[in-house]
Amino acid sequence: MSTAAPVPVRTPLPSGLSGATVLLIGGTSGIGLAAGVLLRSVGARVVLVGRDPSRLDAAVAHVRDASPGAPGDAVLGVAGDGGAERTVQEAFDRAGRIDHVFVTAGVIRGLGSLAELSDDDIAVNLDGRVRAAFTIARAAAPLLPAGGSITFTSGTVVLRPLPGMSALVAAAGAIEALTKTLAVELAPARLRVNTVRFGRIDTPLLRAAPGLDTDEGMAAAGAPTLLGRFGTAEEAAASALFLMTNNYVTGQIITVDGGENLT
Repeated sequence: MSTAAPVPVRTPLPSGLSGATVLLIGGTSGIGLAAGVLLRSVGARVVLVGRDPSRLDAAVAHVRDASPGAPGDAVLGVAGDGGAERTVQEAFDRAGRIDHVFVTAGVIRGLGSLAELSDDDIAVNLDGRVRAAFTIARAAAPLLPAGGSITFTSGTVVLRPLPGMSALVAAAGAIEALTKTLAVELAPARLRVNTVRFGRIDTPLLRAAPGLDTDEGMAAAGAPTLLGRFGTAEEAAASALFLMTNNYVTGQIITVDGGENLT
């Protein structure tokens, strides 16, 4: 049994993130970028990590533009592989202090039947999602303060697997299992680990799918769902802010899918 002080008590409202610093790995588009804008709106400092320097610069500018008058260090950008320990370390060094880590970076590759999957397809999924999650957690955990958190992401494909998605589903399922294990292992340091399991969210990634590249196509595809549309990036990102602010939530998989898994 841990003899450390209990996890801090603080307001579970988003305002509790004011003055905190959040590292967004994969924060240059979609849900990660939306999280950056939401975090700045409640007074948090944001550190964005992305592989592509030009996309990273554009993302930093976008988040800064959404919070005019903010200090120059309110939004920082770190270019590099978010799944590499040196990149995580550089982000901590640049920021000076980081309170929460939100990981949205991942890969969507290796779709195909079991017989069609190559060793490279399997490795890309496991390295790009699972190994990266291990590396990020290993690098961040010793540096996060008590009450800090790590939030991963998975997808509702783990609830309803489809043929040809075995590598993707296996990686997402491994993230969810890792979440529970790390929540137990890191609890003595009063760190929390959770995952958001997303359904279909209106992001550039989803719009890359055939027939979903227009507003009309997106609306038509979302109309038959339980709530009549797909989720917005902001709605998805808000779930991560909840997990950062509520210090009594750990080891949980929060599903944000508009109820699609019920139909």
